[in-house]
Amino acid sequence: MTAEPLEAAVVTSLVRDATAAPSVHNAQPWRFRYLGARSAIRLFGDPERAMAKSDPDHRALHLGCGAALFNLRVAAACAGREPYTALLPDPADPWLLAEVRLDRPVRLDDDLAALHPAIHRRRTSRFPFTGEDIPTGVLDGLRAAARKEGARLQVPGAWHVQEVLHLLHDAEGRESLDPEAREELRRWTGMGGATPPGEGIPANAFGPRQHDVTAPVRDFATGRTVAGRGSATFEKRPQLALLGTTHDGPADWLTAGQALQRVLLQATLDGLVTSLTSQALEWPELRWALRDPASSMGHVQMVIRLGYGPEGPRTPRRPVEDVLEMA
Repeated sequence: MTAEPLEAAVVTSLVRDATAAPSVHNAQPWRFRYLGARSAIRLFGDPERAMAKSDPDHRALHLGCGAALFNLRVAAACAGREPYTALLPDPADPWLLAEVRLDRPVRLDDDLAALHPAIHRRRTSRFPFTGEDIPTGVLDGLRAAARKEGARLQVPGAWHVQEVLHLLHDAEGRESLDPEAREELRRWTGMGGATPPGEGIPANAFGPRQHDVTAPVRDFATGRTVAGRGSATFEKRPQLALLGTTHDGPADWLTAGQALQRVLLQATLDGLVTSLTSQALEWPELRWALRDPASSMGHVQMVIRLGYGPEGPRTPRRPVEDVLEMA
């Protein structure tokens, strides 16, 4: 049975939910086009928002767009439409990342809509977590969420966590010595005074400085003074998870982005707070070393910090009219 065409207000609402997804440095590297005749929304990557230094192959861009795609699927299901999704539908246009057909009612067995309440509750928290252990059943549920989207979530043991932290600190040191990397960071944190409203990471989302650097939380101030920013002691034994895929091409990155967002939304519903860590993923030789050699996970796509603690502040989003075209 074919559903009625979508009204403009409904399309706008779906895209607004989609753009609540996380992206590297909150660059929001996506554009959407609604095709009324096909009842479809197309998702495009935005090369103008690519990170030339830290993401030259656009892997992180695809992850962010994959997360937005998952939000779109959740919002569509909540609106009563089944999101039939095709990844990379046109080989001649590599920036066309996905098309979502919305011309059918949602299936009765579709479980996506249950995640919708978490879309705008999910925040990135760069504040100290309590250190309270996460129950095994909750972690098992997050692993299952990743598997549903074709990815794997690995919770590393103590020795592996220390190795991950070592690699992250190595990446921070490399970044501090690289002028291009520092300039790119300033561009997207407003520290250089050039970040337009509605994008990037504002200073109130940096979180406090760490007394002892024990948690994998990127310091976006990188030694610069931020008015009103304090310091704090972070958890001594951070609880990390590695999200990965077997292969490592554009379709895998989109898959990983969708899996990442399903995990983050499920974690939010479970009462967890989260932050994402990508420094070591930005250096190929460090990224390869992140994986557990005894694991079948071929390629780590994101490091996730999980726990209990304060939510982070909302980060800005571009107006929907800036990213949505009605065709």
